[in-house]
Amino acid sequence: MGNNYSHLEKEIGSDQLPANEHYFGLVNFGNTCYCNSVLQALYFCRPFRERVLQFKQLQKNNKKESLLTCLADLFYSIASQKKKVGTIAPKKFITRLRKEYDLFDNFMQQDAHEFLNYLLNRVSELLQAEKQGNKGKINGAENPNKTEPTWVEDLFQGTFTNETRCLTCETVSSKDEDFLDLSVDVEQNTSITHCLRGFSSMETLSDEHKYYCEVCGTKQEAQKRMRVKKLPKILALHLKRFKYMEQLNRFTKLSHRVLFTFELRLFETSDDAYNPDRMYDLVAVVIHIGSTLNRGHYVSIVKSDGFWLLFDDDVVDKIDPSAIEDFYGMSSADMQQKTSETGYILFYQSRE
Repeated sequence: MGNNYSHLEKEIGSDQLPANEHYFGLVNFGNTCYCNSVLQALYFCRPFRERVLQFKQLQKNNKKESLLTCLADLFYSIASQKKKVGTIAPKKFITRLRKEYDLFDNFMQQDAHEFLNYLLNRVSELLQAEKQGNKGKINGAENPNKTEPTWVEDLFQGTFTNETRCLTCETVSSKDEDFLDLSVDVEQNTSITHCLRGFSSMETLSDEHKYYCEVCGTKQEAQKRMRVKKLPKILALHLKRFKYMEQLNRFTKLSHRVLFTFELRLFETSDDAYNPDRMYDLVAVVIHIGSTLNRGHYVSIVKSDGFWLLFDDDVVDKIDPSAIEDFYGMSSADMQQKTSETGYILFYQSRE
């Protein structure tokens, strides 16, 4: 192992290694690359890491183990390493994850997006339970249904609004929905901006899909679209690359070439959006390698202090930013040539 890491230090240059950063690969415990790749991406979403480490500091006397305490211990053990580069075994975290959620057992290839979703929701629940617990001690009985947002929501939660316009009476009704990540459809030779436009494109509800209009009191033709109303601080975009094919009775992978930019602006915002001009920078990408969901591998690329690194379980390499286009996917022309390495979850951080 040793020389891989001295090689990384040479590549970056020991004098160039940022003072407060550590680059540690994570050991794979048999099919745990889905987990390792998401953990690395989240570790390099700096605001998320800072909150987790803060939690660790406040937890001095907590003896009760949870997925969050295991995550905090893992992040802390990376952040407090004496060496700059190396490898670490996230054993306690994986053991806890398996204990908690039987879907993430060892023998199945797991979906990184499902894991991200589970982790963020679980951490939020644990923080809420803790808040309720502390409040309960102070205020006696608390209303158990009132959930206050935690720092998970503060960082990842955005809101989109579902607008439906009745084509008979022109009444527009809108319904808001919160999200921790946005799932977008992919097509061949597009860009992430195009996918987001597709997410917000107008859809006509007609025939058997007519919309029940409260004002008309009957089912009417309508137009519907989704637009983002509140842009999150960290925008996690999930590209829907796995599609269930009825005739094959299985998921197939869409290896379409989808270009993702280093900077992003969302144009599909609602008229009453809170922060429509937010500019985002790409900070991490979880990449799926392979042609199917069940036989594949996950790695992640992250940006740290101006350069890009590739984390492939316990191996860490510096990569050239120009190499990132290798992860856009394949155009129809090069489908036959090479394995499909495609961006799967993109993490954009807002500038502020």
